[in-house]
Amino acid sequence: MIILGIGNPYHDSSACLLVDGKLVAAVEEERFLRKKHADGAYPLHSIQYCLKTGGIKPADVDIVANATSLAAYDRHKWPYFFRAFRTRPAQALKAISKAGERKRNWKERIPNILTKAGFDPQQVKVWTGEHHRAHAASAFYFSGFEKAAFLTMDGSGEFTATMLGAFDAAGKVRVFKEFIVPDSLGFFYATMTDFLGFEHDDGEYKVMGMAPFGDPSRYDMDELVRYAKGRYRVNDDYIYAARRDRWAPDKWFSKKMVQRYGQPREGDSLLEPYIHIAAAVQKKFEDVALALVDYYLSDALKASDGRLCFSGGCALNVKLNQKLIAHPLVKELWVQPASSDAGLSLGAAALAAHEAGDRVEPMTHAYWGPEYSEEEIERVFSHSGHSFNLEKSITDTVSRLLHRGEVVAWFQGRMEWGPRALGNRSILGNPVVKGTADKINEVIKFREQWRPFCPSILAERAHEILDTDHDSPFMTYCFTVRPEWRERIPEVVHVDNTARPQFVTREANPRYYELIEKFSRLSGVPVLINTSLNRRGEPMVCSPDDALAMLRGSGLKYLAIGNYLVTK
Repeated sequence: MIILGIGNPYHDSSACLLVDGKLVAAVEEERFLRKKHADGAYPLHSIQYCLKTGGIKPADVDIVANATSLAAYDRHKWPYFFRAFRTRPAQALKAISKAGERKRNWKERIPNILTKAGFDPQQVKVWTGEHHRAHAASAFYFSGFEKAAFLTMDGSGEFTATMLGAFDAAGKVRVFKEFIVPDSLGFFYATMTDFLGFEHDDGEYKVMGMAPFGDPSRYDMDELVRYAKGRYRVNDDYIYAARRDRWAPDKWFSKKMVQRYGQPREGDSLLEPYIHIAAAVQKKFEDVALALVDYYLSDALKASDGRLCFSGGCALNVKLNQKLIAHPLVKELWVQPASSDAGLSLGAAALAAHEAGDRVEPMTHAYWGPEYSEEEIERVFSHSGHSFNLEKSITDTVSRLLHRGEVVAWFQGRMEWGPRALGNRSILGNPVVKGTADKINEVIKFREQWRPFCPSILAERAHEILDTDHDSPFMTYCFTVRPEWRERIPEVVHVDNTARPQFVTREANPRYYELIEKFSRLSGVPVLINTSLNRRGEPMVCSPDDALAMLRGSGLKYLAIGNYLVTK
C-alpha cells in the first residue's frame, strides 16, 4: 500500500511517504520555504520531494492521509462552548455558529492541496483521522513496542489539548481521557513563553533552558493551573487570554498577568524574577503531567511492561521526559522525533496503513529528508569564491580540525526529520575547549549566550558518561552527566549538570560515527558538541545553497559538505 501523509497548513506543515508500511521519506515544508514553521503554507514542496524520493507518481498513491477529523470537532464543540463561554464568549459562539463554514473549509482544503500537487482528487482515496490520535500513532507505530500506554499533549487539535490512552497488541487504540481547551498545558507553557520574552509556538525550549537557572519555590503557579483528582484547569483569565484582555494584540498573556508578575521580560539576558518564573512554570508543567500519568496510565503501564509513547509539541520538553523516564512504572519511553504538528503527517499515514493491514516498521533513525549528489555540491561551491577542496578522508580532516578547537559545519547525507540536528545538518565543536559554546552562540548562531548545547556520544560509551541506561537516538531526552565527566566536557553540560544527548551508532549514521570515533582517538573523549546548522530564527539548513548562505552570513570558517571541505 502506498500512502502519502500530508500535514495541515496552520503551522509545521509536512509530508511523508509510507510504502507497504516502510517509511521512505519525511520532511517539513519550512526547510524548502526557509520560513520557520511555514505558517499557513501547503506542503507542496514536501509532497513533491516525497514522491520523487519514492519514485512515485501521483496516480500511484493508494491513500492520502491527513489528521483532521470533522467528527472530533462536532464531538468537542459543545464541551468547548460551555467551558469557554465565561471568558471568551465570542470564540465560544463561533465554535457553534461557524461550525458548518469551518468544516466546509476543511473539506475543501485537502482537494485544493492535492490539485496543486498534481493529483486528481477524484482518483485518490483520502483518509482522515483525529489530531491527537495521529500524534499518538506517530510515536507508537514507529516505536517497535508491541503494546504501550500513550500520552499526547500540545496546544489544541479539534479542541483537544491532552489525550491519554493505550495501544494493545493488535495496534488498536483506546482513549482513557481527553482534556479540552482552554484547559491546555501547551497553551499554558506557550503563554508563559510569551511573557518571558520569547515567541509562543517557537521559543518554549528557551523557557525550558532558562528554568534551571531559577528557583521554582519563589513563585506559586496554582493560580494559573490547578490540579486535583485527575483533573486540571487552566485559568484563562491569565492564559491564552481573550483578545480584549491581552497585554498586546500579538501576545497571549493578559493584562492581569502583568499585574500579578510585573512587566514582561525583554532582551536576551538572564534576569530576576524571570528565571524564577521560568523555573516555576517548568515545575508546574512537570507536576501536572506526571500526576496525569499516575492517575490515568498506571494500569496501562503495568499491562505494557512499562512502555510509554509520547508525542505532541509538549513531548519535546526533555526535562519532563527525564522525569517520565524516572517514573517507577516507566521502563522505556519513546518520543517521536518530530513531535510537533510536523509529525501529524506521519501519524495519519501510520493510522491509515494499520487500518489497511500494513505492518509499520519501527523508526531506527531520523534521516528521511533530501540529500545531494557530489555534482550538485560542486555546482554550488565551485564558483563561491571560497577554498573548495576534495578531501581524501573528510572524517580525518574534520576530526583534526575539531581536536584543535575549530568549529565546523557538517553537511552530510539525508537531512534530519524533526527539529534536532542529528549529525547530518550540524554545527560541531570540541566539548573540552572552554569558550567553544560561547563562540558558536555569539558569532555563528547569534543567539542567547546562556543557551546550552547538546552532545553527540558514541552509543557504547554513553552510559559511562551519563547517569542512565536508557537509549537516546533522537535528542528527545535529558540525563544527568556523571560527576567525573562534568569537567571533562564542560561545553555540553547545562547549569543543572544535565545534557540532552544523541547516542550515535554505526548502523544509524556510519560517517558521523566514524567522525566521533576518530575524534575520540585524538582527544580521549567520545563526544562532540552538536547543534543545528542554522542561524537564530531560521529553519535548519536543507540544501547546499542554504549551507553557502549560512557560511557567508555567519562566523563559520569551515564547512564539511559531502567529501569537500569549504574554507572561508
